[in-house]
This record gives sequence, structure tokens and C-alpha cells, in this order.
Amino acid sequence: MVVGAPPEGQLGHVSGFFGAVVADEGRAALTGRDVLSGGGNAADAAVALAFTLAVTLPSRASLGGGGGCLVYRAGGGGGEPQAILFMPAAPASSGASDRPAAVPMLARGLGALHARYGHMPLDALITPAEQLARFGVPVSRALARDLGVVGLPLLADPGAQAVFAPNGPPLGEGAAITQVDLGATFAQMRDAGIADMYEGSLGRRLQAAAASVGGGFTVLDLAAAAARAEPPITLADGRNMVAFIPPPADGGLAAAAAYRVLQGNAAALPAAEARAIAVAARWRAGGGTPASLLDAAVAPATLPQLPASTSFVVVDRRGMAVACALTMNNLFGTGRIAPGTGILLAGSPAAVPPPLLAAGIAWSPNRRALRAAAAGSGQEEAALAVADGLFEALRQSGKKAKPMPRLVPEPGRLNIVSCPGYLPGDEDACKWATDPRGTGAAYGGSEE
Repeated sequence: MVVGAPPEGQLGHVSGFFGAVVADEGRAALTGRDVLSGGGNAADAAVALAFTLAVTLPSRASLGGGGGCLVYRAGGGGGEPQAILFMPAAPASSGASDRPAAVPMLARGLGALHARYGHMPLDALITPAEQLARFGVPVSRALARDLGVVGLPLLADPGAQAVFAPNGPPLGEGAAITQVDLGATFAQMRDAGIADMYEGSLGRRLQAAAASVGGGFTVLDLAAAAARAEPPITLADGRNMVAFIPPPADGGLAAAAAYRVLQGNAAALPAAEARAIAVAARWRAGGGTPASLLDAAVAPATLPQLPASTSFVVVDRRGMAVACALTMNNLFGTGRIAPGTGILLAGSPAAVPPPLLAAGIAWSPNRRALRAAAAGSGQEEAALAVADGLFEALRQSGKKAKPMPRLVPEPGRLNIVSCPGYLPGDEDACKWATDPRGTGAAYGGSEE
């Protein structure tokens, strides 16, 4: 900070290195970057970024969905990373719905993340998403691509048609998308708190609205919804440790399994992928604990067609890192918007298979410093993307390190921040990148 700098919360409050943000959608990444520049920490930026994704990429990250995050604090607050899990949950009973919806978990999870690690006021982190929803934002390439995949079936829902195709055909890249009802929902959350969506008037209104389009969850399901804090899966790699998000975000388990294969043979990407899928499939079949499965002989297996997800990584100037993977359990979830709320409902995991949600963080216990953070998407390749990204990052050093270590097979996508000189420490050596085959953005560096 310098004399005369803007106050905390405003762009440019931080002078010098502010950190890095990498995400699959550019406007959301920019929101996270602005929070870091304004003095927020990585958790603050992650919360604001994820809420923004609910506006700019609701196909994969609506308020109706959920996911999981892995968090690490360097320095005196260091130690083992912690996972915050808020997977889209199946309701106690979905009744006779033709498209049962998951219990919305995104806001609950982000509230837990902020309560444990945040610094800035929560209402300030909700405001960017509220304003983008209320006043409109250009359709990103990421959302336009997803609209192109789903097409006409999505528009059978009147609410979805009003948002994504207000003039007939689906909105294209660059067209303005306005979500007034969603903006009002964010405004109520900002004023009354996130708990209002689960235990208050907003929750009752959401339940009734969702029921009108076959949602299937009840106010009791909403009241019982809770994020979970869990220890990660950890592996040693030389003097560093590598943590992976734990089940039920089982892409972390799959990534840990792949990582072990790469430790034995860095070129064995096919074998690492096969091992990742086999271990994840065994866990889903009730085949043991994560620790036992990583050591077990597991037969080759396959997984059903997996749904879409999205991921992002945030690192702040003090070495706090947050790596998250989010999902709707189907592209655009159920394809139905709860009337009057603007919330696109996620698919129930009782009706569709969950994705492999993968995220990982590498750190030095001795230095109490961050080494790298990564998150991935891409259906069955998400876990391999994270495993290989972290593995390759830890084998690079100095300012010659590549921002994107190497590309895994399609459709895998990686978001990564790597600091070969550790953070805090040698911030000038840090690199950040989003997969060049995707539609994301990466921001980082210094405010002059």
C-alpha cells in the first residue's frame, strides 16, 4: 500500500504484486482480480468469482449447483490445506419429478468459505454478481459454446427461453444477457444474508418456485443443507506436499491416483489416466477408503458419461490459495429456472452421475509457503489435468518455468498458478495460465 492509494475495496488499493486469478470464464476471472487489487484475500476473490460465474456461466455454476474448494494459508496460518465441500445434494425425496433437481449448495459453500477464511464484508463480494445480473453482461465465449451444445431443448422451459433466447434464437457471443430475477435474488442475499436462502423467506420462495417446475426439494432439504470441512488427500513429493480435494469430490482421489503413477513414470499419461478412472470407479462402487484405494490393486474400469464442470484458482500476495471445481451435475442442470428467482436448477445426483471434481495444492511444510495450485475440468480427463499440471509444475524451477506445463488429452482443461520460488518469497517467479484450448482468462502480477 502507498500513501494516497484508493481505500480498501477499491481497485488499486494494493500496490505491487496482488496475486493471480485463473478461471474458465473471463468476466468472472476479472471480478476475482479486482477483489485482489482492492485488498481482498484469495478467499474473498474466490467467493466473488464464483458468485459471478452464477451470472456469466450458469450452464456450469448456477446458484442451483455446488462443488468443492481446497484452501491453503501460507506463513503463520500455514499447515495442511483444508477442503470445503458443498456438492449438489439429492433431496430426501424427489417425488415423481421428471427432472429432479439437486438441493442448491453453491451459496452455502461460498458462505462457509468466507466465514472460515474471508476478510472483506460478504455483501461487497455479492454485489458484483448482483450488478452484472441486474444490468446485463456480454455473453462470454464459454457460455455461447454451452448454449450451442444444448440448443433448443433448453428453450423448452419458458424461464430459460426468456433469459437465454429472449428474441428467438439462443444468444450468441457478445450479446447482452440480463437476468433481473437473479439480480433480485442476489440483492436479497446481500441484504438478509446467505442463510435466508436456506432458512428464511428466500428459501421458502425458492422451494415453491422450484416445485412449480418439478424441482423436488423441500424447505427441510434446504434447512439441512450444510457445507463440510474435510482434510484433503495428501502425498509427499520430495520436500513438498501435494493435497487433493477429497471425496465426495472424487476427482481429487482420481488425481491422487494419477499423480502416483506419474511419480513412477513421468511419461505414463495413459497409465495415469487409466488408474485415475479405475480408482474413482471403485470408490463409487463402495470399494474402500481413499487411503486404501490408493494402495490397492484395482482392476481397469470405466465411468458413465460424466457431466460438465468448471474450475478456477486464486492466489493472493500472501500465499493463500483457493482452488475450486463447480458443477450443475449436467450442462445447464435440469434446464429449468425456478420462476421469479432466476436460479437455474442443478440436476439431482440421484438422477445423473456426478462429475470428477478435481483440485490440488502443493506447498512446502518447512517454508510454510505455497508452491502451486491447480483445478481442472473436462469430464473424465479433469483428474489427469490436475495431477499432471501439479506434477510438471513441481519439476520446473526459476523464471524459465512454463505457465502451462503440458496439455493433457481432450477434453481435459487445466487452470494453474505455479510459484517455483514459493509464495510468499519469490513472487517474480510465479506463473499463471488457463488452458489455451479453452475459453478462460488469467490475470496476475502487480499494480503499478
